[in-house]
Amino acid sequence: MIITKKMGVLVVASCLMLLTAACGGSTPTGSSTAAPTTNAGATTAPAAPAAAKKISLGFAQVGAESGWRTANTKSVQDSAKEAGFDLKFSDAQQKQENQIKAIRTYIQQKVDVIAFSPVVESGWDTVLKEAKDAKIPVILTDRAVDSKDTSLYVTFIGSDFVEEGKKAGKWVADKYKDAKEDVNIVELQGTTGSAPANDRKAGFAEEIKGNAHLKVIASQTGDFTRAKGKEVMQAFLKAHKDIDVLYAHNDDMALGAIQAIEAAGLKPGQDITIISVDAVKDGMTAASEGKINFIVECNPLLGPQLMQAVNDVIAGKQIEKRIVTKEGVFTSEDAKKVLADRQY
Repeated sequence: MIITKKMGVLVVASCLMLLTAACGGSTPTGSSTAAPTTNAGATTAPAAPAAAKKISLGFAQVGAESGWRTANTKSVQDSAKEAGFDLKFSDAQQKQENQIKAIRTYIQQKVDVIAFSPVVESGWDTVLKEAKDAKIPVILTDRAVDSKDTSLYVTFIGSDFVEEGKKAGKWVADKYKDAKEDVNIVELQGTTGSAPANDRKAGFAEEIKGNAHLKVIASQTGDFTRAKGKEVMQAFLKAHKDIDVLYAHNDDMALGAIQAIEAAGLKPGQDITIISVDAVKDGMTAASEGKINFIVECNPLLGPQLMQAVNDVIAGKQIEKRIVTKEGVFTSEDAKKVLADRQY
């Protein structure tokens, strides 16, 4: 009987020990906080604080056709990093179909915001409607789209390209206001169908039309690239022996044209007056050397404005439909003064 009672006590004690171990009920030495339990008595670990979700931004860039575009890309990438965004970046290599494909990829990835700089103005309604249906806001940067449905995008951040063309045209009109003979102008246009090419051409034409002596004798695209600018300028020089003025829609084309002018034994800035748009460092250097006579600024550092717009859109704030960047103009003398502090 004594043995039987002792065995019973041992069995009960063992069962209690097993129950205690299974519930994990012992508290570590020195701890005064009991672990939380479920209704069934099982212990659960404290819930970890949820990590803040990064804002995802899909950005479809035009390409890397110029120094301006390189500076623009760096501004977007650096600003996104500083803002703590998850940036998904694509380079369209100046092809609209590549940008459309990238935008559709961003829609599939369910990014929070899509931003892009359109290669050309038209042909965007279908893909932008897809983004709208997916409830993903779209921000245009640098270039606009030609669409009657302005609800397809939230805002457009960038320069006033018509105004840039007008600034260039006004300088030419003022310089040659007393001309008694025809002033022959050749024009290096940007990418055919793009907003800056269309608008810079229109603005320039508007300003010079009041002087019958100012004549655009040749106008052709140089695709915003230095190589193409050189190639087209070579053709202009062969076809026309009496060129007085070159109007280039960006610095890179102007720099390519300068190479062609010098190869032809002429002095850029003297034998041929040169006006360009952008004011990137290479262009400003040429201006400081007197090879470019006048530059209209087009600021590529749009990153901070874009990130602010993204934050505002996510926060549900109302933002302006059109956000214009502030820009200046530079003569050769102006370029000399500011070149050392140029950021791009």
